[in-house]
Amino acid sequence: MIAASAKIHPSAVIDDGAVIGDNAKIGPFCYIGPKVTLGDNVELISHVVVLGRTTVGKGTKIFPSAVIGGDSQSVHHSAVDTTLTIGENCTIREGVTMNTGTVEHGGATVIGNNNLFLAYAHVAHDCRLGNNIILSNNVMLAGHVTVEDRAILGGGSAVHQFTRIGRQAFIGGLSGVSYDVIPFGMLNGNPGVLSGLNIVGMTRAGFDKATIHRVRRAYKQIFEGANAVRVNAAEIRDEYADCAPVLEILDFIAAESDRALSSPSRGKKG
Repeated sequence: MIAASAKIHPSAVIDDGAVIGDNAKIGPFCYIGPKVTLGDNVELISHVVVLGRTTVGKGTKIFPSAVIGGDSQSVHHSAVDTTLTIGENCTIREGVTMNTGTVEHGGATVIGNNNLFLAYAHVAHDCRLGNNIILSNNVMLAGHVTVEDRAILGGGSAVHQFTRIGRQAFIGGLSGVSYDVIPFGMLNGNPGVLSGLNIVGMTRAGFDKATIHRVRRAYKQIFEGANAVRVNAAEIRDEYADCAPVLEILDFIAAESDRALSSPSRGKKG
């Protein structure tokens, strides 16, 4: 079904079964598969391919040469339909690739709202991304990666499968992210090493100085304390019961995960 108000270039190919929302714009030489749904005001500039059982939220804009909704690149990929869901008002720049999920792990790749994907970024199968995230040029997310709200990943960074990146974390350019990164954490290097807190991001998000000071103090207690990181984190919980950002970090550390935790020492050589 194609809305009467949609504007579609004559050279675009839209298979029967695709759903195109009101005021959508489909530019020259785009291809839309039969199981695709494009929301209202979605814009495909030109030479965009949208495949699979893919839903693109309203207001999202996709630039040339992006391939959205392709089959997962997992060796376990099967012919069973899986999904890719992209939220509203995302910007997907040139050459970006995003894959559908795999049956073995729920079959869904899910991307939230207001995200910015710069040129040639890749989102693999079964990833889960929140809102207001930035993936800079050539960022590579392996399968099953979770990225929480407002995280920023610098150009060329690569994230290992099953890794979690916490809310408002900052990943430096060309970093290798092999382990989970705490909320508000800053990670740099290859292999990546936790190098403090994303103070600039916290300030821009409106955290007051007193709160930032408490989060920094908790960070030191967690990673410089006498015991293992998880033990240190558990021991300070009562002290920060009234500080939501610290509790968020503690909950992140306590949660079950397939990956170990990035720290200021993990990954250093010698």
